[in-house]
Amino acid sequence: MEELKDIIVGLEQRIKAYRSRLQELEKKREKLSDQIATITKYLELAETLYRVEVDKAKLASLSSQIMDSDSPNGSYAASAADVEDQSRDILLGRSRFSGMSIPEATFRILSEARKAMHAKDLYQRLVEGGIHIRGKTPVTSVATAVKRDKRFKKVLPNTFELVENKNVQVN
Repeated sequence: MEELKDIIVGLEQRIKAYRSRLQELEKKREKLSDQIATITKYLELAETLYRVEVDKAKLASLSSQIMDSDSPNGSYAASAADVEDQSRDILLGRSRFSGMSIPEATFRILSEARKAMHAKDLYQRLVEGGIHIRGKTPVTSVATAVKRDKRFKKVLPNTFELVENKNVQVN
């Protein structure tokens, strides 16, 4: 009988040690996953910035070839400034939705989130993604634009989600 108690105690200790080690490893895996996601994002941004810088160099080369000695350098300076602004926006992640309308970008946000979101949160993500919203009340502008689009439905005040309809076009 005493032998069985010793075996049970020993097994309980092993189980406890294995659980503890498993928890430690899961925490390490979670940290590694976060680090991988961060590095992946930085790599993506760096590659995009690289492409912009290469395009910027090509633009500078072409501009210098096109311009004759009589024309002012103003057109090149403006183009270079635009490219620099674009580079900065890409580096900061603010060009994600460039060229998109508010509803198009909102559709992408809600598709990725897979949950309803308040117009204030949508506005924040739109701005972070590079959408410039004019007006005195930009959150209201977002809510109004989304309300008018059939791909979205209002679930709470100023809170929207995607309509579960297969006829809705995905951009």
